[in-house]
Amino acid sequence: QVQLVESGGGLVQPGGSLRLSCVFSGSGFSRYAMGWYRGAPGKQRELVATITSGGRTYADSVKGRFTISRDNAKNTVHLQMNSLKPEDTAVYYCNGYTTIRNYWGQGTQVTVSS
Repeated sequence: QVQLVESGGGLVQPGGSLRLSCVFSGSGFSRYAMGWYRGAPGKQRELVATITSGGRTYADSVKGRFTISRDNAKNTVHLQMNSLKPEDTAVYYCNGYTTIRNYWGQGTQVTVSS
């Protein structure tokens, strides 16, 4: 059974930075594509970034500001968020998937406000 646990969220001022982490508990981490999504009240959950064997993808709204990375030795995926804006405020969810499996974490709150 796979579990994903996010951490690193919090309150930050506009222009600030946060680094989110997601720890994957279970076997086969390196076989999973990993991603970060976010959901804000009244809005549909949206894809923020993914990292697969083929590379990295980013939502247009975060390109140049966010960086996704993974450490297969530590079963961890990170999301480095720089130049944060109030519109980045959301619950950020970690996702891990293969062709036959799909897992979600519980989410971590990110609030960007002065």
